[in-house]
Amino acid sequence: MLRYTLRRLLLLGVTLAVASVLIFLMTAVLPGNVGRIVLGPFASAEAVAALNAELGLDRPVLVRYWEWVGGLLRGDWGRSLSLDTAVLPLALERLGRSLVLAGFALVLLIPVALAAGVLAGLRPGGVFDRCASVIGLVLGAIPEFVTGVLLIVTFAVVLGWLPVQALPPDDAGVIEWLQHLLMPALSLVLLLFAYLFRMTRAGMITELGAAYTRTAVLKGLPMAVVIRRHVLRNALLPTITVIGAQLGWLVGGLVVVESLFRYPGIGSLLQAAAANKDIPLLAGAALLVTLVFASANLLADLVYAALNPRVRHALGD
Repeated sequence: MLRYTLRRLLLLGVTLAVASVLIFLMTAVLPGNVGRIVLGPFASAEAVAALNAELGLDRPVLVRYWEWVGGLLRGDWGRSLSLDTAVLPLALERLGRSLVLAGFALVLLIPVALAAGVLAGLRPGGVFDRCASVIGLVLGAIPEFVTGVLLIVTFAVVLGWLPVQALPPDDAGVIEWLQHLLMPALSLVLLLFAYLFRMTRAGMITELGAAYTRTAVLKGLPMAVVIRRHVLRNALLPTITVIGAQLGWLVGGLVVVESLFRYPGIGSLLQAAAANKDIPLLAGAALLVTLVFASANLLADLVYAALNPRVRHALGD
């Protein structure tokens, strides 16, 4: 397990190195003149050129990349051009908010989707399986901004039970925090339920039809024991990998939900940075999202390997 973990950590480092190159190159080829965007449309060409030179944008991309990477390693992620503040503290603050929202959504999603998938897999083709499959397909086909608007109209406008804005006051308690985050979290749960439910259901059906399951039943073990000790462990292995990938997507793909509920997370920060061509902020925030995504997948792989020794043995561990 130690060798497997070290290999995965090495792969994480390579992934981040490659991602840093791609992120910086993408920010370098974005259309628009940074100096013109910062100074406005009425600034003179000389002033725009002077600002671009001051920001180092007239130098080769490779030189700017090495300086950016050196700053990252020293903890200096630069300053935002549009907000005039240090990139790292701002990006970490927004990332923390997005992680809170994503974590709350996963807390709601995982038990419901896994329980529904297990129950549906136990009786494929039954009433519950058909109802849950249809509901999951319908919810998965509806974009999150549509479900978000429906939730706002129902629970905030008509019933008045929940606040529209997701960000609570600074002095809010835990209950008030959860009330503010409930609707954006539900928007994500309704979107992701179908995928997780179908993965769990398919895993249950496959493992219930496996030879080892039939052998355990023929030996006289109660079905509940067979499911609890043998089937669930193998059926949920692919789902663990999916959950790790979903966490990464939740952190970086919250632009629509954060904008709809006016929640200042990392997704809305990325959107604003791209719109303003704020290269230091865009590159830093994108690298943080990549780090979270890669770390979530690393954690999922380690859990998968811990539960399934065949993965470690296949890699010679």
